[in-house]
Amino acid sequence: MVDYEVTISTSFLDNAGTSDNVFIKLVGRDGKSEHTKLEGGSSFARGAVSHFTVSCKDSIGKLVQIQLNKQHFPEFPEDSKWWPTKVVVKSPEGDTYKFTICRWINDSEVYCFTEERVNIKSTVESEVNERKWGKTYAVNDDYRWNDSEEEIPHHLKAKSFEELPHSAKFSYIKNAEFNYTALTGLGSLLLELLSDSKESWTDIDDIKGIFWGKYPDISDYVQKHWKEDAFFGYQYLNGVNPMMIRRCSALPKNFLVTDKAVSLSLTDEMKKGNIFLCDYKSLDGLTPNTIHGKKQYLMAPLVLLHKTPDDKLMPIAIQLKQTPAADNPIFYPTDSEYDWLTAKIFVRGADFNEHELNVHLLRTHLLAEVFAVSLLRNVPEGHPLYKLLVHHTHYTLHINYLARNKLISEEGIIEQIAAAGGDAMKEFLKRSTASLTYSSLCIPEDIAERGLKDVPNFYYRDDGLKLWDIIHRFVQGMLSFHYKNDARVQKDKSLQKWISDIFEHGFLSQVGTGIPKRFTTVDELVKFVTMVIFTCSAQHSAVNAGQYDYGGWMPNTPTTLQLPPPTEKGKTDEARMLQTLPDQGTTANGMSAIWLLSQPSKYAVFLGQYGNDHFSEEIPRKLMKLFQLELQALSANINSRNKNLKVPYTYLDPVSVVENSVSL
Repeated sequence: MVDYEVTISTSFLDNAGTSDNVFIKLVGRDGKSEHTKLEGGSSFARGAVSHFTVSCKDSIGKLVQIQLNKQHFPEFPEDSKWWPTKVVVKSPEGDTYKFTICRWINDSEVYCFTEERVNIKSTVESEVNERKWGKTYAVNDDYRWNDSEEEIPHHLKAKSFEELPHSAKFSYIKNAEFNYTALTGLGSLLLELLSDSKESWTDIDDIKGIFWGKYPDISDYVQKHWKEDAFFGYQYLNGVNPMMIRRCSALPKNFLVTDKAVSLSLTDEMKKGNIFLCDYKSLDGLTPNTIHGKKQYLMAPLVLLHKTPDDKLMPIAIQLKQTPAADNPIFYPTDSEYDWLTAKIFVRGADFNEHELNVHLLRTHLLAEVFAVSLLRNVPEGHPLYKLLVHHTHYTLHINYLARNKLISEEGIIEQIAAAGGDAMKEFLKRSTASLTYSSLCIPEDIAERGLKDVPNFYYRDDGLKLWDIIHRFVQGMLSFHYKNDARVQKDKSLQKWISDIFEHGFLSQVGTGIPKRFTTVDELVKFVTMVIFTCSAQHSAVNAGQYDYGGWMPNTPTTLQLPPPTEKGKTDEARMLQTLPDQGTTANGMSAIWLLSQPSKYAVFLGQYGNDHFSEEIPRKLMKLFQLELQALSANINSRNKNLKVPYTYLDPVSVVENSVSL
């Protein structure tokens, strides 16, 4: 008998371990082992590194493959899974063989993995890649594109939860956590008694009365300052939607603001770079939703802001409809209290719908799914791109399946709470997809294009650019290690199929988006992969985590509005403003939804473990260590700065880059 020493590492991912029976078969050039059970009930716990002996009658020669499978015990759920990261086998001849796993293993099949080294030199790059990283053109049919004709990014084809690939589903603990959070949302916020009410608000203190169930520090600040112009402007820089504002060099022809009305020389202030515009034109002409049998209202405002000498961003003019008309007045801070406050409320309502459907849903969730499906379809598990990105697409497919069924379906949350629900949502997503550009997804180019390089107190920009640079250096180091020249990129068929699918199914083959159809250089590849990681992690954190903090106090972020905007000045009082806000039931359901959407996972990946599961080479592991240290240092600097801020900001968190991927 000859013995092979087998070492198996299990991931630090949440619920990655298993206590089920695990079996292995070794396949060599001269023979194979028996299907061997690996003994040890705690050997495959989360983060464990365990050692076994597999005996064969004779030597099986050089190892080329291993086969893994597991069988659950009857008392455990049938959908329990195990995430091993790598298997190392030492032969009796003293040779060491490495097998990268990095995927969920379940009871449904036997999984085969090829040894990662290149044993035969070849001058044909595709042959080298096939032997090193896995078969190139073997499309994984578990991950199929949907056949939707809607002009929005395509998604995984799964008509029911059962059709989701097993490896795409939540772990058992993650699923239990999510279901508990969703089911207890209203209860945690103490809103059950209001959820069906169609009554309008009659007193602002009544809203305060229901707000105490979940009361974060930032929400306390929002409740106290939501009426203030300085805070209204601040949210365009450091709220949950920092994507609307841009420097204004010429007023739009449909926004007839005069110098006299704002007590400024607009020409001079624009030359100095002190005037900014937020234009919600993409909402124009949508047919608003009907909620509780009542027509809702959704405006497409234009907002002009001025940077004051003390570096505050102050709103100076608001027009609530795109077309100038006698019944579409421009509102100013000098107008009556409730005229001006109501105008700002309509703007905040428009911002909620723009943010939730375009900035959050489309530009992080739906794009992340495109990146994930194309990766899982086209790139073999041993490929460096797969190992680099698989962590950042973790849980994306399951969470997006839930979003399509619970959030944006015909009976979903958006239909129940948002002015842009129903037919308006479909049209708006179509428009937003048509406006997508590659440059707008790359924060250095986006900030430059919007003229925001030197705006003071813009923490999203400051933190985002530093994070982009850290990610870019890491990706450049990792991919340059594997792609020594541009020719290798051009000849990598898996890589080219990955970007081709993204161009076709994510950006609908629109050349005007700037998305590449194929990669021709290492630099192109590095930039695109940097964008993918930034979108799935840091950008999602920036536009997701603060939703309840800023939106839990409903008057600051109304999801819909019940009355039309004022058509003349001096007619709005507190009672009409309150009647304009969402009714009590919509408020309760909106607060619950926003709270759920902004909940972080309790089972994040440890920062120090990021990447250790995927790469075994010395240089990549050094690059990952440096990456971790840079993220930790930036996170410490951000936390230190945030402690001294008068106005709160917490959301673009470096740790989000290495935590679980896109969540609701």
